[in-house]
Amino acid sequence: MGVAAGPIRVVVAKPGLDGHDRGAKVIARALRDAGMEVIYTGLHQTPEQVVDTAIQEDADAIGLSILSGAHNTLFAAVIELLKERDAADILVFGGGIIPEADIPLLKEKGVAEIFTPGATTTSIVEWVRTNVRQPAGA
Repeated sequence: MGVAAGPIRVVVAKPGLDGHDRGAKVIARALRDAGMEVIYTGLHQTPEQVVDTAIQEDADAIGLSILSGAHNTLFAAVIELLKERDAADILVFGGGIIPEADIPLLKEKGVAEIFTPGATTTSIVEWVRTNVRQPAGA
């Protein structure tokens, strides 16, 4: 990933049929308040829509919020589509109701980090700052 100017750009997405987006909106606001540019996709996005948005918006990262239990399928689909579209440099992280036993498998597939219930917005913001490119002048 090259060094880009400006703030870190993060797409926050709600893939699949899950209709609960309060947590995703809280994370989007925390990232925004920390000086990042956030693009929130809204509910019921397909993996293709999420990847299209990330590429069109020149995002540095995608944050997926999944509460539906379809995390293994949806995370894998987003990672695979990023590879197919030559955009594997876009970092994928996520959170939601994800069993601890599934986290190592998700990381093996290429998910950079998983935040489970109870993770603080401060810890997520700091993780993004540390693991996604540094903004210009930082």
